[in-house]
Amino acid sequence: MPTRIPLAMHTAYADLVDRCAVAAFESAFASDGNFVAKTVRARKYWYFQEKTPEGRRQKYVGPETEELLEQIARHRSALDDVRDRQALVSMLVRSAYLPRPQVKMGEVLQALAEAGVFRLRAVLVGTIAYQTYAAMLGVRLPAVSLQTGDVDIAQHRTISVATDDKSPSPLSILKEVDASFRAVPHIRDSTRSTSCLASGGLRVDFLTPNRGADSGEPQPLPALATDAHPLRFLDYLIHEPVYAVLLHGAGVYVTVPAPERYALHKLILAQRPDRPNEKKSKDVVQAESLISVIAEDRPYELSAAWNEAVGRGKKWRQSLARALTLLKAETRDALLKTVGENRSFVIGLDLEFAAPLLRYEPEGYGAFSFYGTSGGERHRCVVTLDAIEDYLKEKDSEREFEDIEIATERARRALSRNLDKFKALLREKFLREPISTTNETLLTAVDIGRLNR
Repeated sequence: MPTRIPLAMHTAYADLVDRCAVAAFESAFASDGNFVAKTVRARKYWYFQEKTPEGRRQKYVGPETEELLEQIARHRSALDDVRDRQALVSMLVRSAYLPRPQVKMGEVLQALAEAGVFRLRAVLVGTIAYQTYAAMLGVRLPAVSLQTGDVDIAQHRTISVATDDKSPSPLSILKEVDASFRAVPHIRDSTRSTSCLASGGLRVDFLTPNRGADSGEPQPLPALATDAHPLRFLDYLIHEPVYAVLLHGAGVYVTVPAPERYALHKLILAQRPDRPNEKKSKDVVQAESLISVIAEDRPYELSAAWNEAVGRGKKWRQSLARALTLLKAETRDALLKTVGENRSFVIGLDLEFAAPLLRYEPEGYGAFSFYGTSGGERHRCVVTLDAIEDYLKEKDSEREFEDIEIATERARRALSRNLDKFKALLREKFLREPISTTNETLLTAVDIGRLNR
C-alpha cells in the first residue's frame, strides 16, 4: 500500500482542482458572448456564442451536466487567483512530495490546455496521467512508476467528428513552446503524422480507439486538427474520464482516465505477449499501486470498471485472468475480494505443498499450521483441532477431559496420516471459497462439513 499524504494536503488538492476548473472555464470563454444549448440525439450540448469580425462563432463547451450548469451560472463571477493557485501547487509538491511533470512537459500541456484540447474532450493518458493519481487518491506513488518522456493524448473519433469546434493544429501549439518541434511521419503513411517530436526528445503522441480491423492506419481527429494512431482497448480506458490538475505553474486543468480503468487497462496490456519487458514491469507497478488504494477507498468504482471489462467477452475475461498472475498475492486478493471473484478465476493459480513442517499453535481453540506456496509466495495454512476431529469423526465426550498434550499428539499423528486429504481441502477452500484473508487459509470444523459435501 502506498504511503498516504496528510488529509490537509489531500483537501488542498481538491480545492486546487475546483479553482483550476473555474480558471480554465473563465479563460476559455473570456470574450463577450452568451451560452446556447443544442440537442443532439436526445442529449443537450452547450456552446459559447460570440461575435467576431467574420461573423458569429460558436465554441464547444461540453455535454450538459450539473457541474457544467453551475459553471455557466457563475461565469465571470470568480476572480482569477493565479498566485494563490501557484502557492497551492508549490505546497503540494514541497510538503506532500507529490509529483510534478518536467518543466518542458508542463509547458507543453499548459499550452495544449489553453488551446482547448481538453475542453474538446481529449484525454491525457499514459504515465503523465498516472502522475495525477497521487494527489487525486491522496498517496505517494512509487518513484520508478512516474518517469516518462512522452505525452499521450487520446480522443474518440466519433466525438472528434461530432464536436462543432476545433483547436489549432498541435504542431502550431507546440512550436509556441519549443520551435524545434516537428511532425513525425507515420510508419504506415509518411504523408500523415500522429506525433510531434522536439530536439530534446520530448514526444507528443495522438491516439484514438481502434474498434475495427488492425490496419494501423492513422485516423483523422478533426476537432484536434491532427491524425491519431489507433490502439486496441483505448475505448475502455478513456470512457467516462475525470478531471485532474497537473502540478505545474498555477495548475494545469486536464482530463484523465478514471484511475480504476487505468489500473485494469494496464493489467490487460501487461499480459500481452508482444509487450516489451520494460513496459510490462512498469505496467504492473502502476496497476498494483493503484489497485491497492482503490480496492480500499473506491470499491464500488473498481467493481463497476471490472464488471464492464469482463462483460466485454471471453477474450477480455481471459486477459484479466492471465494478468492477475503478475500481481503480488496481497494486491491480487484485494482486487478479487472487491469484485466478488475467488482465486480460481486466475489462470494457473494453485496452492502447492512440498514437505510441510507442522507447528502446533495453542492460541484460541488450538490448531496446527504449515506453509504452502502459491504464485511463488509462501501461504500459511491452518487446521484447527476441531477440524481434524470432525474430518475423522473422532469427537468423543470422554476426550473432553483428555490431557492436552495427549490430545495434541493424537491430533498431530492424525493430521500427518491424512495430510494429503487435508491439503486437498485447503486447496479447495483457497481456490473456490470467497476470500477472507490474503496470506492465510484457515480450515475449521464448519469448513469440513461444507467442503466434504
